[in-house]
Amino acid sequence: MLSELRTCGAIADSIAQLLAPHAEVVIHDLALGSIAAIYNNFSGRELGDPSDLGEELDLTNLPDVFEPYRTVSDDGRLIKSTTAVIRDEQGSAVGLMCINLDVTLMDQAQRALATFLVEGSAQQLPGQLFADESKEKIALYVRTYCTDRGLTQNVLNRAQKQDLVADLHRQGAFQAKSCADHVAQVLGISRATVYKYLALCRNT
Repeated sequence: MLSELRTCGAIADSIAQLLAPHAEVVIHDLALGSIAAIYNNFSGRELGDPSDLGEELDLTNLPDVFEPYRTVSDDGRLIKSTTAVIRDEQGSAVGLMCINLDVTLMDQAQRALATFLVEGSAQQLPGQLFADESKEKIALYVRTYCTDRGLTQNVLNRAQKQDLVADLHRQGAFQAKSCADHVAQVLGISRATVYKYLALCRNT
């Protein structure tokens, strides 16, 4: 095995151990077109097996790292992979280090969570939801508002809080008794500020 491949073998082994049992790391020898090393082997391949690289692969024009891609194993597992190019001192590609991550369980968990969470999105709920007072419903709406915009409640600025109050007003939230108190508490502002924002959105 080339020294460059042998050096990367320790890196590959450490990645496989860190992500075990979900990651397989394979080192390909480009000169021989075969597998030079494999760690946490779950694909059933063996040392010396053909790499089965695409014939159109241009070894003189390879990126240092290939963008992650998804495949499906022979036994139906969902695999997310990425590949790094191993180069010699002259910069020529001599090998590939492929990290294959079995994301089947994560995909199943995501789908399971989605069945519970997606239908809880406040944006999908009708305005009548706010017909009764409920601090929890307002808190859920605020959380959804922040999540959809990649924000957290504690970093909302004045303009965002004003926009959120306007959103709640359009949804009919302020028809509920004590809604202004709940909104003020959730957003960390005074009730007077809530009424100020309401007046602004009504004027516009």
